[in-house]
Amino acid sequence: MTESTLIKNALIVTADEQNKIHENASILIEGNKIAAIGEVSKKPDLIIDASGCIAIPGLITAHTHLYGILLRGATLNIEPPTDFAQVLQRVWWPVDEALTVKDAEASALSASADMIRNGSTFFADTYSGPNSIEGSLDAIAKSTEKIGIRSLLAFEMTERNNPGEAERGLKENIQFAKRCNDLSGLTSAMMSLHASFTVEDELVVKAATEAKKLGMPLTIHTSEGLVDLYHNLERWGERTVERLDRLGLLGSNTILAHCVHVNDNELELIAKTRTSVAHNPMSNMLNAVGTAPILKMLKMGINVGLGNDGWIFDPFENIRCALTVHRLEYRNPSAMQPDTVFKMATLEGAKCYGLEDRIGSLEVGKLADIVIIDASRSPTPVNSSSVIGHLVNTFSGRDVRDVMIDGELVLKDRKITRISDQEVADISKQSAKELWKRLDEK
Repeated sequence: MTESTLIKNALIVTADEQNKIHENASILIEGNKIAAIGEVSKKPDLIIDASGCIAIPGLITAHTHLYGILLRGATLNIEPPTDFAQVLQRVWWPVDEALTVKDAEASALSASADMIRNGSTFFADTYSGPNSIEGSLDAIAKSTEKIGIRSLLAFEMTERNNPGEAERGLKENIQFAKRCNDLSGLTSAMMSLHASFTVEDELVVKAATEAKKLGMPLTIHTSEGLVDLYHNLERWGERTVERLDRLGLLGSNTILAHCVHVNDNELELIAKTRTSVAHNPMSNMLNAVGTAPILKMLKMGINVGLGNDGWIFDPFENIRCALTVHRLEYRNPSAMQPDTVFKMATLEGAKCYGLEDRIGSLEVGKLADIVIIDASRSPTPVNSSSVIGHLVNTFSGRDVRDVMIDGELVLKDRKITRISDQEVADISKQSAKELWKRLDEK
């Protein structure tokens, strides 16, 4: 790793609490941390000229499923689903059961490369392969470390087949968390439950207890579809968040994914316990589950990050969707503002996982996770007053030129640096080909 790097002549969007923006300024990186922002006189070991470019903090993907990349373009021989429960039963659960450890490794390699190319430098991923539990997280970590992306990994526990499967998943999470200390520091662990309608009370309590014991974040899909809500009402006489609160799952280290079908009482519980929410607007639209009440959450002070749920790894597309879907929901073209949704993809996303002192904004002392965007194709001027609007409305992953993670250039001139793009594509295509064949044989 280069000892010191200077990114010069950039329009710097810090995404810090004060929303500071610096025009024609520099960022000095020493080791893996930001040493200075603004005018820098020190002569570095490496200079990156960012003239005509924007420097932003690495974008945060607060919720994803890396293995989803292997299903892109697949033609499944199934009856078309008409609701979310059928999407799970006919698409994702058969895919989960067909996954191998080799698929976990290949998809992690491909998805990590895709995220870096599009400006994501951190993601929180949950893997869900009931027939490939043991060793799955090590395989995923092997790929994410090879690409050089920052990641938070977990196996997604469920009892939809049998309790023993969940116990094995819990063991995998605990053992991997203990092994993370031997990795580079880019990879860490969390605890994950699939959803409250596929787990019993005992497992929820056990997962929450172990997460607290190990100091890990915990995540669970929450009221993504009505099936989750109805199951809890019928089985326990409680709404989803009410049940999770009773079981002690909510708290500052917990991230609820989706939260589409939640009422005001549930939102109050989320706010009161300082629980975070990972919003996945494009996935919610794809699965036709509804629109999460994000504007209510923000007004109540609930921290909201932005995820992709394993579909469309370009964070700029997800940012735009988050901007527009809530305007449509409220029929108000001012309901969601560009600066709000950009913060969800940066600092607020980092806050979901208690990482706001390390990543999510460009500040002295923070880790050097930086994205450089080529603004040369912008049709209108890009300056301090227009840049947020451009980040939300103009640019996409195709405009990402360079990506630095932990002080290292892992994307240079639109090419990943640690492994060839062709090798990543070859590995992914072969894995997908074999997976599709197994699915056809089901």
